Amino acid sequence: VDILKQPYASFRQDQAELYKSRKQTDYKKLDTLVFKLMGGPYNSLYMDVMKNPDYLFTEKMQDNYEFSFDRTTYIDHHLIYIINFKQRPSVSIPLYYGKLYIDAESLALRSAIFHLDLTDKEKSASLLIRKKPLNAKVFLTNASYRMDYIEKDGKWYYNYSRIELDFKIDWKRKLFNSNYYTVIEMVVTDWENATEEKKLKNKLRPTVIIGDEVSGFSDPEFWGTYNVIEPEKPIESAIKKIQKQLEKRK
Repeated sequence: VDILKQPYASFRQDQAELYKSRKQTDYKKLDTLVFKLMGGPYNSLYMDVMKNPDYLFTEKMQDNYEFSFDRTTYIDHHLIYIINFKQRPSVSIPLYYGKLYIDAESLALRSAIFHLDLTDKEKSASLLIRKKPLNAKVFLTNASYRMDYIEKDGKWYYNYSRIELDFKIDWKRKLFNSNYYTVIEMVVTDWENATEEKKLKNKLRPTVIIGDEVSGFSDPEFWGTYNVIEPEKPIESAIKKIQKQLEKRK
């Protein structure tokens, strides 16, 4: 995916364009539910809480959250402050709880690791579920997020994000429930500073469903024998397998 990342001080939204894609679909006649994810790479881009502060850093943040100092640690020889946050008991809407990792020298956000509060099952599900069968209730059992930033030449950039979503489907007049799990990861492999305003020729819509946009391996020569990404392995290991193909673009 090619990302046109807008400056943090700009109100212009980030844009994404599909470079290479691959998918495998095996819908069976007995399948009663097809899981589809709306937004594609925009799900990861929206988690850039420095670009899109409405997720966490709102003007009412002090009213909605309680903060506490956790401890200090070191990451890549940098002193890091760890700040805990959770929504106040008086707040009824589902918000988040987690940790902020702050670089002690620059006070820049190094990482944000947080989860959606699922105390109110119906309200939390309504935040993410756009369409479901009439004979089913869908609940979230986990919604976890991670954002990492990296320092380069004195500036901090979006570097990595991971979203984990777990759903439970409660079917009417059925004895057993169904469970679905999805992981969305994005890692930046290269940067290119734009000296002038650029436009993506085939930018994706923020409401895109990638699984409906592509079919199979659109470029078998690009993927070669590296057509399997093990879910339990870091995304960096998959990127290394196709690094040579990515470098050919330069």
